[in-house]
Order: sequence, then C-alpha cells, then structure tokens
Amino acid sequence: MNAPTIAKKISPMLAVANMEETIVFYKSVLGFTPTRNSQEYSIVERDGQTIHFMKAASEQVMTCVRGHTEIYIEVCGIRSMWEHVKTFKDRYKIRDLFEREYGMTEFHIEDPNECLVFVGEPTSK
Repeated sequence: MNAPTIAKKISPMLAVANMEETIVFYKSVLGFTPTRNSQEYSIVERDGQTIHFMKAASEQVMTCVRGHTEIYIEVCGIRSMWEHVKTFKDRYKIRDLFEREYGMTEFHIEDPNECLVFVGEPTSK
C-alpha cells in the first residue's frame, strides 16, 4: 500500500519585470533572504517559506499580470513587521494596519510588479 502524499509547502511563482528591483523589495521591505539569484529565476526565503520569481517572457505578460496578482503571507508578530514596513510609505503603495471582519489584522503593500502582498496575523481577542 502506498503512503499518503503530504503537501509540505506551497510557494507562489511570480512573473517579474525587473529581477534586481524585486529581490531588493522582498529583502529590504519584507525581510526575505535570496537563496537563488539570477536574472531569469530567483528564490527568496523567510522562516522556511519561499517565493519564486520568473523573469516575464515579455512586456505583454507583465501587462496581464500587473494589478492581477496577489499573495497572502500569514505571520506571527505583525506589529513589529509593520513598524519596519511603514517606513517605506514614500516608495510603495501601502494600506495601513487594520482589522478585518474575518478575524485577521493586516496591512497590504504593492511590490514593484504591482503584485498586492497581504500580510496578516489572527487578531488577538
């Protein structure tokens, strides 16, 4: 009998226009570490979680992707992360920390490729 398959990790794969700009954003703003870095394909990691980036095949691809891609990162300790992220308000579109009706405290930030990154933590009662 075969052992059941176990999903161990899910990593988004995002199309990017400028790899260097994207890596700088995820490193400096969200605290990820590049584990693979090339102009065509890169990976960043934080606390065992990874995001993969692929160089977009064309500007047409980016036209389709911009404003239509979102990822959600659930964290522990959102308030300390928010203290750091809010210092980038002059450079990126950011929605301030707020509480959602579904029990999460979140902030939103747009990456250089107009991917909307939701960062959230269960709201403490």
